[in-house]
Amino acid sequence: MSATATETLIVGAGPAGLAVGACLRRAGRACTIVERANAVGAAWRGHYERLRLHTVKRHSALPFRPFPVEDPQYVPRARVVDYLEDYAHAFELAPELGVEVTHVAPRPDGGWHVDTSAGARDCRFLVIATGYNHTPHRPELPGRERFAGTILHSADYKSGASFAGKRVLVVGVGNTGGEIAIDLVERGAAAVELCVRGPVHVVLRDPFGMPAQLLGLATAWIPVAARDPMFRLLVKMTVGDLSQWGLRAPDEGIVAQLERTGRIPLLDVGTVALVKSGKIVVRPDVRELTARGAHFADGTAGDYDAIVLATGYRPGLAPLLGERAADVLDERGLPRDSGRESALPGLFFVGYYAPITGMLREIAREARRVASAIARAAKSR
Repeated sequence: MSATATETLIVGAGPAGLAVGACLRRAGRACTIVERANAVGAAWRGHYERLRLHTVKRHSALPFRPFPVEDPQYVPRARVVDYLEDYAHAFELAPELGVEVTHVAPRPDGGWHVDTSAGARDCRFLVIATGYNHTPHRPELPGRERFAGTILHSADYKSGASFAGKRVLVVGVGNTGGEIAIDLVERGAAAVELCVRGPVHVVLRDPFGMPAQLLGLATAWIPVAARDPMFRLLVKMTVGDLSQWGLRAPDEGIVAQLERTGRIPLLDVGTVALVKSGKIVVRPDVRELTARGAHFADGTAGDYDAIVLATGYRPGLAPLLGERAADVLDERGLPRDSGRESALPGLFFVGYYAPITGMLREIAREARRVASAIARAAKSR
C-alpha cells in the first residue's frame, strides 16, 4: 500500500505542534498534524491539578492569539488546556488524533517516510514536536521491590486529596517536586518530606514583585559571565542561604547550569516557607528503600505510605529516529538544533529548548522561524 503524501507533517498536537501549524497556515502552506493522544494538549491535561504557568501570560501565548484578558497573570492548568483547544479551532488545524508515529527515516529521493499506527506517510518536511516532557523518567531506587507502599511518578499525580493523612516522600526538587510538596501540605498529608538529591538553585517567582521571567528577558543581552553574578546577588538578597534547611546552591551559576544541563532553577511559590516552618522536611538522596520507607545517604531513615517521583522526563526521540538518532541528538537525547532545520535536510524539531526566558515564549519564536524556513524552501522548489 502506498504512503499518504503531505508537504509538511507535524508530529504532536501540544503547544509546539499547534504553533507550527498556525504559522504554516498564515504562510499559506498546507500541513498535517498527527497526535498519539485523543485530544490536543494531552500533556497539559495530564498534569497535576494545582499547576499554573510559571511564566506570565503575555509572554506565554502562541503566535497570533493572546490568552484571554480575563485569565490571571499565571494561567492555571485547566485554562491552558482551554486555550490550546481554542487555538486549534481558531486556525482550523484539526489534528488527526489517536495516531502514533513509530519510526521516521529520510527518503533516498528527498523528504521523509513516516510509519504510523494509521499507515505510512511521506512528506517533504517533517516537524517533530512531541514535547520536552514526553517520557516519564523513573529512576531505579535500590530496594524498590521491598517497599510496601505506593510509588508513582509525578505524571500520574493529580491531587494531594488522595494522600490526606498519609506520610509522603517526594523525590526531586524541581518545580514539579516543589509544587507537589506544597499541594500535599495544603491537602492534609500527615507528613511531607522532600528528597533533594543534589544542590539546587532557588529563585523567587516574583522577586521584588517583578516576575522572574521579565528579569530574565531584561538581562538576556548580558553575557553569562556577568549575568550569573548578578543573579547570585539577587538570590542572596531575596532568598538567602538555605543550606541550614538542606537546600544547598550549586557552585555553577544559574544560567551556566541551564545552558549546560537544561536544568532550570526552582521558582519558589511557597515551598521555601513551608520548609522553614517545618511543614516540609528536606532529606538527602535515598540510599535504599525498605518495606516501610527509606534510608538516606546521611544515615537517617523515614517511614512513608507513598513516594512520588518528581524525577522529570526524557524526550524519547531516539527510538523514533533509529539509526539516524546520533546525527541529530546530543548525549542527553535532546535535539542539537531546536527551532531550525536539523543536520538531516527537511527535519525540524520544535519545543526542546527551555531558556530562562520561558519555554512557551521560545516555542512561539521557534514556530515562526521554522514555518518561515519551510515556506521559503517550498516556494523555491
